Amino acid sequence: MERRDFLKTGFWSSIGLYLASRQVGCAFETEPDGLARAQSWHKSVCRFCGTGCGVVVGMRDGKIVAVRGDELAHNKGMMCVKGTMLAELPKLEGRLLYPMIRKDGRLQRATWDEAMTLVADKFRETLDRLGPSGIAFYGSGQLYTQESYTANKLFKAGLKSNNVDGNPRLCMASAAFGYVQSFGKDEPPGCYEDLDHAACFFIIGANPYEAHPVLFERMRLRQKADPSVKMIVVDPRRTRTAEYADLHLPVLPGTDLMLLNSMAHVILRDNLADLEFLNVHCTIQDAAGPTTLDKMRAFYREYTPERAAREMGISANLIETAAYLFATSPATMSLWTMGINQRVQGVFLNNTIITLHLMTGQIGRPGATPFSLTGQGNACGGVRDTGSLSHALPLGHQVANPEHRHTVERLWGLPPDTLNPEPGLHTVDLFKAMKDGRIGAALIMCTNPGQTLPNLDVYRRRAEGCFLVVADAVETRTTELADVVLPAALWLEKEGVYGQAERRYQLLQKLIDPPGEARSDLDILVDLAKRLGQDSLITAHDPEAVWDEWRQMSVSTKYNFSGMTYDRLKRERGLQWPCPTVDHPGTRRRYVEGDDPLVTPGSKIDFYGKPDHKAVIFLRPYEPSPERPSETYPFLLTTGRVIQQWHTGTITNRIPALRDVTPPASLEINPEDAHRLGVTSGDAVTVASRFGTITLTVAVSPVPRTGVVFASFYDADVLINRVVADYLDPISKQPDYKTTAVHIRKA
Repeated sequence: MERRDFLKTGFWSSIGLYLASRQVGCAFETEPDGLARAQSWHKSVCRFCGTGCGVVVGMRDGKIVAVRGDELAHNKGMMCVKGTMLAELPKLEGRLLYPMIRKDGRLQRATWDEAMTLVADKFRETLDRLGPSGIAFYGSGQLYTQESYTANKLFKAGLKSNNVDGNPRLCMASAAFGYVQSFGKDEPPGCYEDLDHAACFFIIGANPYEAHPVLFERMRLRQKADPSVKMIVVDPRRTRTAEYADLHLPVLPGTDLMLLNSMAHVILRDNLADLEFLNVHCTIQDAAGPTTLDKMRAFYREYTPERAAREMGISANLIETAAYLFATSPATMSLWTMGINQRVQGVFLNNTIITLHLMTGQIGRPGATPFSLTGQGNACGGVRDTGSLSHALPLGHQVANPEHRHTVERLWGLPPDTLNPEPGLHTVDLFKAMKDGRIGAALIMCTNPGQTLPNLDVYRRRAEGCFLVVADAVETRTTELADVVLPAALWLEKEGVYGQAERRYQLLQKLIDPPGEARSDLDILVDLAKRLGQDSLITAHDPEAVWDEWRQMSVSTKYNFSGMTYDRLKRERGLQWPCPTVDHPGTRRRYVEGDDPLVTPGSKIDFYGKPDHKAVIFLRPYEPSPERPSETYPFLLTTGRVIQQWHTGTITNRIPALRDVTPPASLEINPEDAHRLGVTSGDAVTVASRFGTITLTVAVSPVPRTGVVFASFYDADVLINRVVADYLDPISKQPDYKTTAVHIRKA
């Protein structure tokens, strides 16, 4: 059986877990024996994807014995297969138990004082030699908010280095830039509740059946409740998500902006636009600046369905049908993730999805919203909101903006002109700088760039030129590059806040002690700050104190979540910002009068992120991908996730129940292409691009369209990113993982 079918209907005898489908085959019951053994139950949050599912943790004798979905949380008790395995996290194989220092070419056990003294000395020495631009912090959308906030403050305010970046640059940077450009503020305007009201789901560059199963089940339940609800899926692969679609558009990778612009053409041509909404609430901009409705019509006129169909390899009728359903639906909800963000035109794609909503008035009412899905549990609340990227400062402020710097200096109690005015190095440039000596010391926390970076071999070698400190819970392809490894606490071995895709902040309380000598990332950062003489700046040392400092910073901003006290977070199943007072229920939909407390009374819809309180419709021209099929490289490789594994598999692939049913990462090839290549399932093939070469096994499958091949990136033994292109979006600096031209031959 294929793994998806096995997970849908199978019985895992190894752990006695029956994965019974809860109506549509995406969310599963948890392990029954543990439920019976639990003596007490504690609310918490899943530590995997950005859905942020509420869970209830069963404890007995100080140990976690069971985890079940929280029926009072937004996920209504549903869990995906990975979430059902949370109780296994304290028993993970390969936990790091004590600090290690590389001596004579190998990592050797050390005390915490030895390790941290060495780290502080190396950072101090590098600061003296290279200045603030010579040090760096590389963080994660899995760190708790208090940890990312503290690291950002330590490096930017204390050590004067803006070289603070992290793995959200690789997954959500284009979405963040897209929201800021279109609305003036980051984060989605809608909420998960919109899934219960939408009449049309427009899913593009996403596979929520596997990557966000609980949300996909909610979409399917909506379809079951109202059979008239339509689902449009844009994907070069016929994924399990696409199998449920009423309309599947298998476009060639790299051509999505042509599709979106062609849909806009149809909407304007057929008078499907909501011109009243557009005139009242929007402005229009092209590359030169503000423009007119007439010029907008002229811009989209060239993107005819016939032209687009030729470029994308689909029929013009599919484009017209998608545009009609999108525009005429009572409420259209767009959902996207890495297939849109990880692209050379990622920001333009985000802008144009939002433009379709603004053009048709599909925004600001239940079920009508542009909604970017998030890959990591705290990429939104912990990195985007805290400004823990090289160009950013907390609460939507920008490093390059003098007024923004002065505002943050005031909020942090710093003298004027303390903050460095030069944006730091983004992820790809950061690792380049490690090789050429511009970055002499770097701290990496809770992430695995030794497996996730594109054009991987080049950047792994570049990391070797830097004094590298890695804090993580387990051994990874990054810890093997480190000079110092620090054992970190995992999930409920520490306390902190997660903020997921619908602006919902939730508290994860500490329930157990970490193994061995492992410490929380916050404790490590506080220790480092003290050793570097920054203890007068980093004065909040425990999670609640850091949260209160961070919460009070938000008071004067458009994020205002000062009403989210620690006591409220302990009691409630999360709160959505803005939430300005302790009795405010939180905001489901932003920019909507009666829901968003920051909206000007009487305005009904108020895009207050912009000075004129209007959202921007951007006219973004399509440009062909730099990676196109050719005689030398005739196939397009795209990458993604599978339902059993999460990201690089550092956690999920250590859980026997998940590892045992996940085959090694393989190359998914359409049967027609496999026939022409003379290969069948199980054969070894060599995949070569302009960037690298890798050998892996074939899985013949009708899922990808002809000319397209797919591989997952979770397998540490099959580093598919060795062949992936490292082209960047010029605005967000996010790499394009989704479009790499490759040659394939039988090994």
